[in-house]
Amino acid sequence: MRVIVIILFSLLSFTALGKSDNVKPELKVIRLTDNVYQHISYENIGSYGMVAASGLIVVNGLEAHIIDTPWSEEDTAKLMMWIEGKGLSVKSSVVTHYHEDASGGLPFLNALNVQTYATPLTNSLLKKEGREQSVSNISPEVFELVTDKIEIFYAGAGHTVDNIVVWLPQDKVLFGGCFVKSLNSKNLGNIKNSSIKDWPNSIQRVINKYPDIALVVPGHGKVGGISLLQHTKKMALNVSQ
Repeated sequence: MRVIVIILFSLLSFTALGKSDNVKPELKVIRLTDNVYQHISYENIGSYGMVAASGLIVVNGLEAHIIDTPWSEEDTAKLMMWIEGKGLSVKSSVVTHYHEDASGGLPFLNALNVQTYATPLTNSLLKKEGREQSVSNISPEVFELVTDKIEIFYAGAGHTVDNIVVWLPQDKVLFGGCFVKSLNSKNLGNIKNSSIKDWPNSIQRVINKYPDIALVVPGHGKVGGISLLQHTKKMALNVSQ
């Protein structure tokens, strides 16, 4: 599978990145399939240092759907510019959980009247934190955002109580978000809001529902296959025992 990386910053800023760990890299967009792109944004998170977070852009004709926003409104604006530069218009955006690495761009998208989606639980958690909510609710356990092309599934608690996954049946791509860890992950990362005891069973429900997954995109780290789900389940089981 051919992967094309489109880097939205100059060579000058790339050179400067090597001089200081505090330099925030610019937004990146990576082509995963003909109609699916991965966006990667960065934020300096205390003891974790500079953290990269992933989301998707799903293209359907001349429309684009954003799966998880970049960390910040600034990077979300850059993502919008990239999408519009491709001759596309943003039809909707889905937030997979309430943490800022998935929802930080909501205020920007709402201000542009983009149709933003989240589960009622995610919106209630955003409201509890005094942060902006999505405009529309994802209500059923399985929700089709675009018929036969973008499906949203709530399998249960894990990284957070509200985390959902997004399935792209035509490309057999699963966006796991922070619910799924990369193979390079040695631990479950930030588990402050996690439900460790539920996590393994929730992962297994995803495996059972989508047995023909070809590509899994985690919230952080490298894209892989269904082994990312198995790896995450194993780590959660080890912690819960």
